[in-house]
Amino acid sequence: MNDQIETRLAQLQQEFELGQRRLGELEVQQVQLRETLLRIDGAMQVLRELLITEERSIPAPGPELVAPAPVRAGAA
Repeated sequence: MNDQIETRLAQLQQEFELGQRRLGELEVQQVQLRETLLRIDGAMQVLRELLITEERSIPAPGPELVAPAPVRAGAA
């Protein structure tokens, strides 16, 4: 009976260690993903600001200026 308990205990210790290692890997991935998202967010902000700056630098379209038609002599 003791052999079975010791065997099961060893198995559980291995699973626990694997779980701890995997958790550490996931925490590293989480940090890397956060950093990536921050960089993407920063790039999106820059692009938004460029769009706003570009929109402000382009004059808004106004009413179309049309030259008056020439007046013909003798037309009444």
